[in-house]
Amino acid sequence: MLDTTLKTYGEDVFSEREIREFLPKETAAKLIATMKDSRPLDASIADAVAHGMKEWALEKGATHFTHWFQPLTGGTAEKHDAFLEPAGVALAVNKFSGKNLIGGEADASSFPSGGLRSTFEARGYTAWDPTSPAFIKRHENGATLCIPTVFCAYTGDALDMKTPLLRSIQAVTHATERLMEKFGKPKSHVTITLGAEQEYFLIDRDFYMRRPDLLQTGRTVFGAAPAKHQQLDDHYFGAIRPRILKFMTEVEDRLWRLGIPAKTRHNEVAPAQFELAPMFEDINLAVDHNMLIMEVLRQTAEANGLVCLLHEKPFEGVNGSGKHCNWSIAYGGKNLLSPGDNPRDNAIFLTFLSAIIRAIDLHADILRFSTAGAGNDHRLGANEAPPAIISIFLGDELSAVMKEIETGKSGQKAGRTAMKVGVDALPPIPRDTTDRNRTSPFAFTGNKFEFRAPGSSQNCAASQMILNTIVAESVDAICDKLDALGGDFNEELQKLLQRLIRKHKRVLFSGDGYGDAWPKEAAKRGLPNLKSTMEAIAPLDNPVNRALFAKYGVLSDSEMTSRREIAMEDYSSRILIEGKVALEIARSMVRPVVADEFSRLATAIGQAKKDGIKVGLRGLGALSQKLGAGLDDLHVKCERLEKAITKGEAVHIIAAMKNLRNTVDRLELLVDDKRWPLPKYRQMLFIY
Repeated sequence: MLDTTLKTYGEDVFSEREIREFLPKETAAKLIATMKDSRPLDASIADAVAHGMKEWALEKGATHFTHWFQPLTGGTAEKHDAFLEPAGVALAVNKFSGKNLIGGEADASSFPSGGLRSTFEARGYTAWDPTSPAFIKRHENGATLCIPTVFCAYTGDALDMKTPLLRSIQAVTHATERLMEKFGKPKSHVTITLGAEQEYFLIDRDFYMRRPDLLQTGRTVFGAAPAKHQQLDDHYFGAIRPRILKFMTEVEDRLWRLGIPAKTRHNEVAPAQFELAPMFEDINLAVDHNMLIMEVLRQTAEANGLVCLLHEKPFEGVNGSGKHCNWSIAYGGKNLLSPGDNPRDNAIFLTFLSAIIRAIDLHADILRFSTAGAGNDHRLGANEAPPAIISIFLGDELSAVMKEIETGKSGQKAGRTAMKVGVDALPPIPRDTTDRNRTSPFAFTGNKFEFRAPGSSQNCAASQMILNTIVAESVDAICDKLDALGGDFNEELQKLLQRLIRKHKRVLFSGDGYGDAWPKEAAKRGLPNLKSTMEAIAPLDNPVNRALFAKYGVLSDSEMTSRREIAMEDYSSRILIEGKVALEIARSMVRPVVADEFSRLATAIGQAKKDGIKVGLRGLGALSQKLGAGLDDLHVKCERLEKAITKGEAVHIIAAMKNLRNTVDRLELLVDDKRWPLPKYRQMLFIY
């Protein structure tokens, strides 16, 4: 099996191996240089690349090509064009030109633009991203050549997730090169890496098709908690059921063929919840791959009679799903977040660590925005995910090192000496001795930072774009300070790091993020606690944030405005849809069943009294009272939800939905099990 896997791994990717096989030697060398070293693309090679790519795709069975892009919908988009072109009467040839490869035009009128485009202005353009290799997407009757691209408006404004990500990569790359020069390092390649752990739920397709809420919103708006769910912790890392293991194996086979290094699979905490974790990759490629992972999960589930739920909280009362984004940065192949074997490398590590601490402290609000969304509102802050307060976990030993640098004193009890950065007096720094703090949204885990706040359905590009940008700004700020200082480099660096730690240590927190004490403590420290999506969107209006992203060319002022408008509209639309679905289910599915159940009971009670039967009347009467009261309550709650929907204010819709849910979930426990119109939690979470 392993040998077969190795032979098929990456076979559907136009990677370096295929480039060398299908392209002329000189053309291949230029394209590989662009892919590996981000050198400017030589446009003169486009026709040769297109021809070779077409020949490879045809061998793979492809009949069409598409520019594959990531609009601001949170998903991916594609428009397929056939290679086929007429060559006379009843004659045709397969053709794919450099022009077709480099760019295309897609109708931009119906994609979210946040005011960047009017609906009557349709032009949008896709442009080839040569740093992410083309790949083949297979379907039942053929295959399509997919070319990763950026997507922009006629005006040049970014209408996608990839363009700002690429801009942010450039920003943090330049800042890192600048800092490495301060340490006397020769110019080398900067690599930002990402490993995105993907959590998801699987349920039987039959249950899914009978739940209008899951069909239209991705989550259950009603559902009484089963007696047993995750209290016994028996699902986590448990033996994987045969049907699920078959699904996982098929997912991995498809991912491996796409060159996606899916490494880990296991049961997650909640019943019917699972996780897939790939190996670390270049951040741009990792983002593309995560979008493909979500698509493959959904498609493979459908082929196995299952449905993959990527909503952050599809089931009330059990753990939701996140997407833990493990971020790191390397220079010349060396991880800058891994302590080195000598004082100078340790100094670089501590400088980068300090820059990140500064970045998170100053820009926690905009980083929190990257995790905002109607789905993630149900997850953040619950006892399953980090709170909405952005803080950093370093672990005890590294925290002690930072404390020593701050005070300038060694932590040794005897023979205390001055702590000096970049010289031999600095003791070895622990490499991987931190415990894990699952309550921390931004945790150092040995040689990387794990950002645990993003939701399972979200595109990684949003959080990574912001993280790259704020780190670039902090690294540049340190370089500016070093430029302005004279004297011994190590001494000046030590003083600078001391000041940085003292000023920004408030964001460091290694305690229980779930505890009631932390929000109070965070408030004392002045840390933002943006609990809801609407609060988390507000930082986009902050002039400081706008100036920061404009400075690095990541997002212009108009692009920032567009993101705010899109986020607000998306949130409001999703809440409105949820409210309407809840109202429809309550009135057209739940109410008739409850009314019929009440009517049958009333008839039975009346007949018993008529027949002079007294046994059982107390029980029937009590149940009838509960159903009748529930029916009245259901009517009142539905009326309130309808009024909230009419007004269109999300906060009132959410409150009305919650009240209605309480009523419906109580009724679920009273109505005849066979008559209840919706599949129940105990079925969906345990029968798959």
